[in-house]
Amino acid sequence: MIASGTGEDARLTLRTPASVDIFTRILTHGPIGRVDVGRQTGLSQAAVTKTVAPLLLDGIVAVDRPLAGAALTGAAPGRPVHPLRVVPSARLVLGVKVNPDEVIGVATGMTAAILHVARRPLGSTDPAAVVEAVAQVAEELGGLLGDRVDRLIGLGVAVSGDVDAATGIVRDSPLLGWRGVPLAHPLAARLGVPVRVDNDVRALTIAEHWFGVGRDSGSFAVVTIGSGIGCGLYLNDDVVSGAHGVAGELGHLPLASLDAVCVCGRRGCVEAVASSGAVLRAVRTVTDAPRLTLAEAAALAREGVPGAVAAFDRAGTAIGAALAVVANLTGPDTVLVAGEGMAEFELYERAIRSTFAAHAFGAAADCVLVTRAHSFEDWARGAAASVIRAAVRQEFQPTFSG
Repeated sequence: MIASGTGEDARLTLRTPASVDIFTRILTHGPIGRVDVGRQTGLSQAAVTKTVAPLLLDGIVAVDRPLAGAALTGAAPGRPVHPLRVVPSARLVLGVKVNPDEVIGVATGMTAAILHVARRPLGSTDPAAVVEAVAQVAEELGGLLGDRVDRLIGLGVAVSGDVDAATGIVRDSPLLGWRGVPLAHPLAARLGVPVRVDNDVRALTIAEHWFGVGRDSGSFAVVTIGSGIGCGLYLNDDVVSGAHGVAGELGHLPLASLDAVCVCGRRGCVEAVASSGAVLRAVRTVTDAPRLTLAEAAALAREGVPGAVAAFDRAGTAIGAALAVVANLTGPDTVLVAGEGMAEFELYERAIRSTFAAHAFGAAADCVLVTRAHSFEDWARGAAASVIRAAVRQEFQPTFSG
């Protein structure tokens, strides 16, 4: 258990869609003046004041020092502006990323800034072993929060694969070897806190939408390179979840040779040639070095060893073609390329960019490709952001019943 009563006292009560919009704007764009909140949400000053008043009393929102009217848009010249901001420490969240060999967890505030980190190795992907490891990480983070644990909204868990966030069931995760595994309920029973389970790339996209590269974007995609190839989409004012909970499975587009067998059991998936594991297996085969590590495979490619260079080029070509599909189908203004595979990105980059340029149609090629170094802590932060967004939207009520 983390703490008895955790969650109930941390409830975010936003009773109307208007209040959700107002709080979201303050959270994602604060400090921000009331006039700007009203203008950007299309709501009246009276609605803004009514929503903000109880949040100020609860200490969830604060007023910054007055600024000159010209310092923020929308203020009359010379009139002081009292910008609003969310107090990050007023509510706290835990986020955990489950990998096949490790569980990584973070504690964050309401703006998803990381406060504490905890990790546990995984000796097995058996669901009971994973639940225990996640619980231990969560309990360690709860201990690090100390008395602040009473402000905890809940726990988010990010898992690769087809995840039903509404039920907390992992329907299909080839990386973990899971099918139909309930994860939220056993964790909630073990910890006594509400739990939200989400697809890892979708959770990362939520974090980028509210707190990162997509904050002011009309449409964007997040493409991740690493143990898998994933894609999250933000279109039409929301992160795409899909009618059945699956969307953006870029790694399973059939764009590679049918000789390549994917961990999902299908042939020709992008992931079958472009995941870190696929690249490593290819380099091991051509160099006849079965114990070679990914870092050593990358070193061989940097040295110009033909078989190693070819493996990374093949991966980059598949990723570039997949990026072109995303651009042609959805027309995002920005594509963020991230993931733990960014450590080797310079080995993929030429093939990615040249293939993308060759296959992106017309103005779709004008989307901006942004790259960013990435760690597993970012995945865990995404899980926390998924909880924050769900709590703000009143989709994740911090209540628990065993």
